[in-house]
Amino acid sequence: MRFLDEDEELNPIVSAVNLVDVFLVIIAALLIALAQNPLNTFSADDVTVVKNAGKPNMEVIVKKGKEIKQYKSTGEVGSGEGMRAGVAYTMADGSFVYVPEEGNASAVPKKD
Repeated sequence: MRFLDEDEELNPIVSAVNLVDVFLVIIAALLIALAQNPLNTFSADDVTVVKNAGKPNMEVIVKKGKEIKQYKSTGEVGSGEGMRAGVAYTMADGSFVYVPEEGNASAVPKKD
């Protein structure tokens, strides 16, 4: 049992090796966390992230390939670009009916 007593002495090299092991584990954990990021530029997926959904400072981040676009909410209801194209009604059976407005007939796709 004498060989066990010799290893228990305080050796600064042993503590330095233990610190290196701890830092390697921390670095590995950080790399794994970075790989799990949905906006990772190495990911080939198209991703949409909504931050603060339903709040005045809501943001939508859209990643398609290598292109990332960020849209910020103005906080106003019904604000944005575009124009009104018509009205949608919910029927009693749960289906929807879209009725285009008279001035926007060109905005409605035509069926062939």
